[in-house]
Amino acid sequence: MKRYFGQIAVVAGILVAVSATAQANLEGPVKARKQHMQLYGFNLGTLGDMAKGDREYDAALAQAAADRLVALSAMTQAGYYPAGTSSDEMEDSRALPVLFEQMDDYQALTNELNAAAEAMAAVAGDGVEQVQANMQALGQACGACHEDYRKPRE
Repeated sequence: MKRYFGQIAVVAGILVAVSATAQANLEGPVKARKQHMQLYGFNLGTLGDMAKGDREYDAALAQAAADRLVALSAMTQAGYYPAGTSSDEMEDSRALPVLFEQMDDYQALTNELNAAAEAMAAVAGDGVEQVQANMQALGQACGACHEDYRKPRE
């Protein structure tokens, strides 16, 4: 009987280790997608602050922020959303489960964000009026994903 308890203990230890390893393997993609979103926010904030007059317009900085948004929105996000990383499955995730069921729609929205970022990048260095004129479309493109696919902050 003691032998079986020993085997059970070993199996339980293995299961705990496998579970911890699986969790650790899921944390990487979640961390990467959060950092990707933080970069969106940083660059959108830079442009938004200029558009609102909360920051002095700087053509080079506006252009750099817009160019980074183009690059970010063009990057593949393959691997950012593995199974088991929705807000229902991970405490640290804000990705709603519906996102994982509608990845084609999510990709289409990302493509729309890229188009809005490209439109901003085409004019960001030409003056604050150009930034202001393109901010709404850029903000709406970002917000489209948030409305359907991101859990609100509590």
